[in-house]
Amino acid sequence: MSDPGTNKPASEVRRARFGALPERVAFADMVEDKPVPSSHRAVDAYDPDGLAVRFSCLAADLGL
Repeated sequence: MSDPGTNKPASEVRRARFGALPERVAFADMVEDKPVPSSHRAVDAYDPDGLAVRFSCLAADLGL
């Protein structure tokens, strides 16, 4: 078995190279709150005639 004192220089080299662990980042610093934009009534409103603009099917056009 090796003497624990022989690893001391390696431990010091490692500490000098890597130092200590970084400080913990708080959860509040990692999260950003953004307000949700209000909905646009003209876009969100149901429009049965507008559905025909977005929905195009030959079978539906022929009444099949």
